[in-house]
Amino acid sequence: MPDLWWGDVRNFFDPDLMGALPDVCVPDASVADWEAVFDLIRSSGWTWEYSEGGVPGPLPSAVEVLSRPADADAADLRVWPVPDALAIFRPMSADEIDFDVDLRELQGQAGVDTLCEFLGEIGRRLGKPVIMTGQGDYGNPVPGFNLAADRVVLLADPQLIELVGGAVGSAGAHE
Repeated sequence: MPDLWWGDVRNFFDPDLMGALPDVCVPDASVADWEAVFDLIRSSGWTWEYSEGGVPGPLPSAVEVLSRPADADAADLRVWPVPDALAIFRPMSADEIDFDVDLRELQGQAGVDTLCEFLGEIGRRLGKPVIMTGQGDYGNPVPGFNLAADRVVLLADPQLIELVGGAVGSAGAHE
């Protein structure tokens, strides 16, 4: 049974309402959490590409990536959990694991299932919540992986986003 149903969450997957690249994060992270994500990516069978300043290379350890100088070229870790569904990790801080997904690639029930499975894999590996917010709307989580429920749950009312023109606002949590 799916974690979420397309008919219930389609507003959270609307690029015009949420932004094409909503933000996903694991708050209260550590270097060890980043390393666990890197290990998951290496062992999962997912397609991935690591680059610094646009130059592809092998995926170093999390310690190496996170200890680079502040003025170093940007590091990107692109991961395709399934073909045509991209997540872009930007390891900049040990305190939070940040990545973007492209909602244009996650349409319909198959897209919802792909995102839920991906968030679940990360959340279970880390033993932590994984939260999605609208693009640039960090304070207002929408769906997210809930560790206690062991699935992705709604953290806001999908109908509110339509009513307020894309700003989720402080909608209560729904599980």
